[in-house]
Amino acid sequence: MYIDTHCHLNFKDFKDDADAIIRKSLGDNTQMILVGSEQKTSRRAVEYANKYPEGVYAAIGLHPIHLEDIAVKNDSAEGKYEFTSRAEKFDYDYYYQLAKDNKKVVAIGEIGLDYFHLPVDKNIPEVKDKQQAILKELLLLAHNLSLPVIIHCRDAHPDLLPILTDFYQQYKKDQTKEWGVVHCFSGDQKLAGEYQKLNLMISFTGLITFAKNWDELIKNFPLAKIMIETDAPYMAPVPYRGKRNEPAYVKYVAERIAQLKGINAKEVEDMTFANAQRVFGV
Repeated sequence: MYIDTHCHLNFKDFKDDADAIIRKSLGDNTQMILVGSEQKTSRRAVEYANKYPEGVYAAIGLHPIHLEDIAVKNDSAEGKYEFTSRAEKFDYDYYYQLAKDNKKVVAIGEIGLDYFHLPVDKNIPEVKDKQQAILKELLLLAHNLSLPVIIHCRDAHPDLLPILTDFYQQYKKDQTKEWGVVHCFSGDQKLAGEYQKLNLMISFTGLITFAKNWDELIKNFPLAKIMIETDAPYMAPVPYRGKRNEPAYVKYVAERIAQLKGINAKEVEDMTFANAQRVFGV
């Protein structure tokens, strides 16, 4: 059994066929966590998860790009996407009530810092300070709900690491189980080690099937500390690069990790599923 620990079938890209893709993925031996990025998509993730007795879970949270009004456009290795983000004021009670007493909500995420998509008409230091302040509130939300976190980071590791270190020292240093994952990991081996010291997992997407940036890291990093994901609809792996991604394609991420580590793909499948069970309680 595979589990795609990070996908967005609750986004508009799947507005016409989300249920069909969910059923297809479950039929392909792939479970999934649908990840929200603000109130609307977080609520939709929960609604989808609640429709299925097993195999479909939700994460809820406020992505840093949704703290500002900003036109988001990207045409990189992650794939082409374009949308307008509307600023949302963080409502602690909304997210708390959405997660409270719902066993299908398995994480707070995605949350974090994003210095790649920044508004051009705002005071950038103030925007960054706001992202950091809201992240701290979301970390406390997760702690108060006893849920792990799914962390987004783009061009912001120097600011993210101290925030997570302070939180770890205050709330998590005596916890034996990992308390979250840095999704779509973009750092190097040294940075991965720093997150491991904080008892966090790292996760890889289809990027590793066509970019060699993380080959040495994956060869050397413990499989017990790795998760796999698609980040669908983005970053489709080879052989689907350039097309809309979906959870069933997570197996290609597992196969690439197995190839790099020189082990059987079934071992990666089983271990990454066990990792998700341990961290998210799926």
